[in-house]
Parts: sequence; structure tokens; C-alpha cells
Amino acid sequence: MTAPRIDTPPLPTKRQDLLARLAASPRFDLAVVGGGATGLGVALDAAARGLSVVLVEAQDFAKGTSSRSTKLVHGGVRYLAQGNISLVREALHERSTLLHNAPHIAQPLAFVIPAYRWWEAPFYGVGLTVYDLLAGKAGLGKTELLGRTKTLAMLPGAQPQGLRGGVKYWDGQFDDARLALAIGRTAAQHGALLINYCRAERLCYTQGQITGLECTDTLTQTAYQIDTRCVVNATGVWVDALRESDAAANPSGHQVAAKPMVAPSQGVHLVVDRAFLDADVALMVPKTSDGRVLFAVPWLGKVVLGTTDTPCKDLALEPTPLKEEVDFILGEAARYLRKAPTRADVKSVWVGLRPLVKHHEDEGATQTLSREHTVILSRSGLVTVTGGKWTTYRVMAEDVLSACIERGLLTSPAASQTRELRLVGAQGLAVGGRHTVSMGAAQGAHSYGDDGPTLAAIAGAQRWLAPGLSEAMVRFAARYEYATCVEDVLARRNRLLFLDARNAADVAPAVARILGEELGGDTQLAEFLQISAHFLNLP
Repeated sequence: MTAPRIDTPPLPTKRQDLLARLAASPRFDLAVVGGGATGLGVALDAAARGLSVVLVEAQDFAKGTSSRSTKLVHGGVRYLAQGNISLVREALHERSTLLHNAPHIAQPLAFVIPAYRWWEAPFYGVGLTVYDLLAGKAGLGKTELLGRTKTLAMLPGAQPQGLRGGVKYWDGQFDDARLALAIGRTAAQHGALLINYCRAERLCYTQGQITGLECTDTLTQTAYQIDTRCVVNATGVWVDALRESDAAANPSGHQVAAKPMVAPSQGVHLVVDRAFLDADVALMVPKTSDGRVLFAVPWLGKVVLGTTDTPCKDLALEPTPLKEEVDFILGEAARYLRKAPTRADVKSVWVGLRPLVKHHEDEGATQTLSREHTVILSRSGLVTVTGGKWTTYRVMAEDVLSACIERGLLTSPAASQTRELRLVGAQGLAVGGRHTVSMGAAQGAHSYGDDGPTLAAIAGAQRWLAPGLSEAMVRFAARYEYATCVEDVLARRNRLLFLDARNAADVAPAVARILGEELGGDTQLAEFLQISAHFLNLP
């Protein structure tokens, strides 16, 4: 089945025009602080209902956790083991919805669990069959028990010594940063105003209730006033900072300390060449030597190894991996891969901070909706959402808006429209197609979907700066994808920094030159070179 083609040209994202609109807009129904998966999802849901929406992000969209995931769209097999059936069923349904609404960015992916002990294949096979049953019609393929020969045929890079067989099951994979961008651009198509590099400074109050938000364009240091009764705090691991500011402005006149909601955890990922796995399926180890899960996932021509789950207190924008985390990933990879990767083989390392929610009663909370995520409303009307995972971003947004409506902060002219809402670039793509993601020059425009013709018409469409990155892609990012600097292009509009940091540094001067032609001003080349060095820094 093919969706009807909607010939909507991409919306320009000229920053001066966006800021002029912000200055001229007297009032918004909703202001969202935070441009990650959750905030962008809220903006899209609200805009699609017909509400006026502004979203401000202090850095770039998906700069933090939302661009640093394991790139999996999944139902959560580990929650099945915990008996959390309702959460698994919901996540499996949302997995199907996401694959339907963004088939140019998210696709089904087969996973193989190699079995080295006699009981592993039947044991995991039973659990994954239940996983299939919970998915029902939203399933992506049946679980299959594999013999040794077929397991090695599907996973040539797996360690053959002691291998007895395996289990194949299906989940999904995606490009997280580009999905975030597609959600934001779709929200903009529905009238939302999105501005990156615009920092929320303080909340405004009238008689103890929020009536607005002050923010600053960090590129020009220009201040703006946003008038709104409804502010959603969707800043991920950083939500407590705005909550503390709100608590300090308590209408009782007393300084009130907000109890921290988030206990951050960091997950490290290492990227190596495809040859280490040599497969189009992922390798999954459900229980490593210390009980953690390990993935080796083919992604955009490379292999992602991870992830860790380590409590952390430092909320840096560029977190640093710990030596023991790198040792763990490389050590476990050596147990399950035919050829053991070393530090010298790592092309890029990135760290994502997960906002794990502390469950306690927050003074003044009027509503708490808890799945993996939590929504809390303060006395003054600040709506805070955190936790959750990429797969369920859409239902998180629904929960946030339901809380806003129940509290009387919003009056929605319609119910949520996002269940069947295809994202920018997906309108003309086949439903249920299994698209191959590639970083090769000939297929590098894959994730642009319906924007492909626009991209092809831009100067430099056939001038390749690196595998999967053309001159036209840089110009497209500047014109239609909110890119302002080299990092925006090489980290999130294109994923070269995450795939091969040294290659990204090599191509950065050319990207800076093209961005300068498009945007003028400082493209922050020096700052990017420092960041690329960080992505190569293995302790």
C-alpha cells in the first residue's frame, strides 16, 4: 500500500524569520521547553490539534539524550521478563505506529541471540514467542529457533567456538536525531514555531500562576517574552533545574525546594567497522557476565556496540565514558564476536544520559501518570515530563496534553491526531516497506523520503564530501532543517560524527565553507573540532 502523495514543499527555517515571528506573536496556547524527543512530540501533538505552539531549545534539537540512543525501536523484552505486560503491549503498538509514520527513518530489523548453552535457545524462544503474541497484528515477523549452521549464516561475525544455535526475533531500528528533526518539521508544518539555541531563562507569574516565559537567543543574546498559561518542561535529565526555579517562586512566599525527579544514568556506545559483525541483522546478548544486555547493531554502514547503564551526577552536554564502561563493552564483544574489537578499532564513542525517574510524592503535585515516564504539575501550573523512551514518545505527548487539559491549562479543539499522522518525508512512501539504510554515496539521500526531489535540485547534489554526505545535504540542512553550525550538520542532520569522528573532523572545513555561503557568520568550526576529538577520546 502506498500513501497518497502530498506535494508539500519543505518549509524554510531561516533563523531571522523565526525570531521575527517570535517577537511578533502576542500569545501562544502552549510553550514547550526542550527540543528532544519528548518536547518535539508534545509540540507536534498540540500543533496537530490546532493549538498555537512555541518550542525553545537551549542547544540544538536532539543535542542530548535523543541523539545518543542505541537506535532501536522496541517493545522492551526486558519488561516482559519483569511481568510488565501492559507496558510491553503499549510499546509494541507504538513500535508499529512509529514504523508506519516514518518508514524512511525507521525500519524493521532482525535480531539473533546466539546460544552457547543447551537451554538458551528454547528458553529465550519461549519468551520471544510471547513477545510475538503480545504484538499481535503489529508484529514484524515470527520468532524462529536456529541451528548452529543457520545462526552462523546470519551472523558470520559471531564467535563459532561453543555455539549451539540461536533465536531470531524482530524489533525496529531508526536514526534517532533525524526522527527528532522530522517530528519537529512536521510540527512546524502544522503551525508550531520551533527555535533552537534559544534558552529559557525564567518563568513569569501572575498571582502565583504561570503566565509566560522569558528566553534568550544565545547566538545574538537577544531577549524575548513568551505569553502563555501553559509551559511544559521537557528537558530530560535537566528537568529539575526549571522545577527548582518554579518551586522558588512558590505563591506562599516561602522558598520551597523541589525534590529531584531524575536519577541520571549514562549509556556508552562504541562504533566499529561493519566487518566485525558482517551481517544485516543485530546480535543481542540478553545476559552478559554481570547480567547486563549487550547489542551489536548494524547501523548506517557501521556497527554500534553497547550499552552500559551507570549512575552519574555530572550532567555534561558531552558526557565522558568511564574506563570500566569501555572495558566492559570491549570485553563482552570479545566473548561473542569472532574477531575481538580493540580500542584502536573504535571509530567513535558517544554517551547518552538517561532520565530515570525517582518515584516519590512531590509536594504540590496534582497528577502523576507513570508508565516508564512521569508527568507532574506544580501548584503554579508548570507541567514537567521526564523518563520514558524513544519508542513511546507519542503516547508520552498524549499524556502530557491530557494532564494540561485536565488541569484547565489548555482547551483542545480536537483529540490527538498523531496516531495516523505521517511525518515529513513519509507521505508518499509505501506502508510496511523494509527500507535499507545505507551511507553509500548512491543511497545517501534515503532518509529524506519525499524531500528527495528538493534535495536533488540543490547545487552539489552529486558532489560527495564523505560517504553519505553531499554538498547539497549541507545546503538543505541550512535552508530547511534549522542547522546553524558545523556540529548541527555533522552530528545530527548527518550522522558522520557518530559513525567516524576522524572522518567528520576531516570534512568539517568543507562543511564550514558551505554553511558560510548559506548562512554567513561564525559556523563554529573550531568548536566542532574539539567535539570530534571528544568522540575519539577513549579512557
